[in-house]
Amino acid sequence: MSSKQPKSGHELLSYQGDDYVTPSRRTSWFSRTFPTGSFYFQFISNVVRSSAKARRGKYDSMEWSRTSFKVLESLESVGVKTEISGVEHIRELDSPCVFVGNHMSMLETIVLPSIIQPVCDVTFVVKQSLLEYPVFRHIVRARDPIAVSRDNSREDLKTVMKGGVERIENGISIVVFPQTTRSQAFDPSHFNSIGVKLALRAQVPVIPIALITDAWGNGKKLKDFGRIDPSKTVRFAFGEPIVIEGRGNQQQQQIVSFIEGKLNAWRSELAD
Repeated sequence: MSSKQPKSGHELLSYQGDDYVTPSRRTSWFSRTFPTGSFYFQFISNVVRSSAKARRGKYDSMEWSRTSFKVLESLESVGVKTEISGVEHIRELDSPCVFVGNHMSMLETIVLPSIIQPVCDVTFVVKQSLLEYPVFRHIVRARDPIAVSRDNSREDLKTVMKGGVERIENGISIVVFPQTTRSQAFDPSHFNSIGVKLALRAQVPVIPIALITDAWGNGKKLKDFGRIDPSKTVRFAFGEPIVIEGRGNQQQQQIVSFIEGKLNAWRSELAD
C-alpha cells in the first residue's frame, strides 16, 4: 500500500514533541483516598453517555477518540501518571499498519484509541465476549472490530486474516494482542505471530507496542474491573515500522526484542 494514510482528526493529548507525560495537576481528597471508586464512577458515566450515542448511530471515530481520552483523563484525575513515546512512528506512516503489542490489562484496549485514532483510522482484534457486554457492546460494535472466539485458534486465524485484510484495504489499521491471555509477565513463547502473518498477507508494516498498564488491575470476579493503583505509572512505547519479509520469523523476533527491551528498561528504572 503506497497511498497516504488518511488523518481522521486532531491529536487530543498535549505532546511535548513526540512524547507525552501526564501534566502536573491537583488530585481531590476523595480521588486520593478512593481512587478505584472515583475512577469507575467517571468511567461508567463516560461509557453510558457514549453507548447512548452509539445506539443512535452518532458514534464516529472522533467520538471514539474522545471517549478513550476521557478514560485517560479519569485515570489521571485519581493520580495515575502516563508516559507515551514513539508517536512519531505513527505520524510518519504512509499506509495502514498492524500494531502488535503485549497485553496486560483492560487499560490498553480502552486508552490506545486516544493515541492512535486521531492520527490514523484503527480498529482492534477483540474477544467475542466484548461484543456482548451490557452497555459497552454498543461502543465496541460501532467500531467494527474483528471478533475472535479464543476457542479455535485455526478459525480465529482465518477470521483475522480475512477481516484484517478487508479493513486494511479500506485504510484501517489493526491492533493485535498476540498473547493468549493478559499477563504482567511477558513470555515470548505465548506471543504468537498472528500480527506478522496479517501484515505479510496485507503487505503493510508492523509497529510494535510495548506497554505497562497494571495501574488498572485485573479483577478477581470481573476480570475487566480490578483495582486502580495510582502508585504505578502507565507506559506506552511505539517502535519503528517493521517491513515483513520472507516468512516473517526475523521480524517476529524484532517485535519480541523491542517489547522485552522496553519492559526490562522500565523495570530497571523501578528497581533503582
